[in-house]
Amino acid sequence: MAAEPAVKLTRKEFVSDQDVRWCPGCGDYSVLANVQRVMPDLGVPRENVVFVSGIGCSSRFPYYMNTYGFHTIHGRAPAFATGIKASRPELSVWIVTGDGDGLSIGGNHLLHSIRRNIDTQILLFNNQIYGLTKGQYSPTSEVGIKTKSTPQGSIDHPVDPIAFALGCGATFIARTIDVDAKHMQVILKRAHEHKGTAFVEILQNCPVFNDGIWDDVQDRKSRAQAALVLEHGKPLVFGTLDDQKGIVFKDGIPSVIDLAEGEDPIERGVVVHDERPQASSYAGVLATLRRPEFPLPVGVFRAVEKPTYEAMLQDQVDSAVSQLGAGDLRKLLHSGDTWQI
Repeated sequence: MAAEPAVKLTRKEFVSDQDVRWCPGCGDYSVLANVQRVMPDLGVPRENVVFVSGIGCSSRFPYYMNTYGFHTIHGRAPAFATGIKASRPELSVWIVTGDGDGLSIGGNHLLHSIRRNIDTQILLFNNQIYGLTKGQYSPTSEVGIKTKSTPQGSIDHPVDPIAFALGCGATFIARTIDVDAKHMQVILKRAHEHKGTAFVEILQNCPVFNDGIWDDVQDRKSRAQAALVLEHGKPLVFGTLDDQKGIVFKDGIPSVIDLAEGEDPIERGVVVHDERPQASSYAGVLATLRRPEFPLPVGVFRAVEKPTYEAMLQDQVDSAVSQLGAGDLRKLLHSGDTWQI
C-alpha cells in the first residue's frame, strides 16, 4: 500500500491558543508572526520542534508556538537547549533570548553553547533595554543612555552581539530587522538550513522604554542609506540609484566612497561580500560598522562548516558501545560498595 502523503502544514498549525501578551507596537509581534510563517516551509513535524527561552519579554515566545517548548530560568536557555539537542539530536531546537537575558546573566551560557557548535538556532532580540523589568539599561545600551538604573547616563561600553558571536566562534552569524518580514524569513530559513550554531540578532523596537532606537534602519524611507544589505558574492553598496555609495578597505580599515550612476563598484575597489572565509577577520571588520559614519550591515556575516557537538558526542557513544558493549544500568548501580539504609 502506498504511503499516505504528508499533510502540508500552514502558519495556523503553529499558532497556539494562548493570548499574546506584549505591549502594543512591540517588535516581538513581527518576529513571532514571521517565525510562524516560516515553520511550515522547513518540513519539520511540529512534534520535532522545540522552542527554549529564559526570562524577559522575548521569553514568552514558547507559549505562543504550537510546538514543544521550555520557559526556563534567567539566562539558562542555552544550557537547557544543549541537553535537549545532545539527547535528542533529531529535534529542531530554537533558543529565544533577549539582549539582557542572553548577554548579561546568560552571557557565559551563551558563549559555551556557541563555541561547542551545537546545531541550534539562537534568536537574540535586541532592543537595547530591559523591557520586562521596566526600562533599566542592558548590556547593549549605548553609552550615555538615561534610564531608571542610570539616571545620569550609562558609562558602560555596550556589548556588540555580532562581535560577541564571532569571538565565540559561531559558524553562522546574521542580523535582521523586526519590520522587514521578507528579509527576516530568508534569514530564518538560512539559519535552519545551517548545520551548527546559527546566531541571529534581530533588531527589535521597544515602544515603551526605548522607542525609535532603530528608526533609521526600520523606516523604509531611510533604510536604503542606513542599512548595508549583505549578499554573498555581491559588492558592499548601499544608497539609492542617484546617491549610491560603497565600502572599500584600505589596510584593513573600512571607508565609504561615492559611486557615480552606472559606475562599476568592483572596478572602484568596493569589497565583494564573502560569508565563507574560515578566518573571522573580515566579518569582524563588518561588525565594527556603525551609524552614522557607516551603514549598519544586515544579512549573513558568516556561514562556515564545522563538526557539530552532538554529532561528535554520538560518535563517542557509538565507539564506547562498540568496544565495551551496551552496558547494564542495574549491574552498574549494584556494582562496588553498596549500603542498605
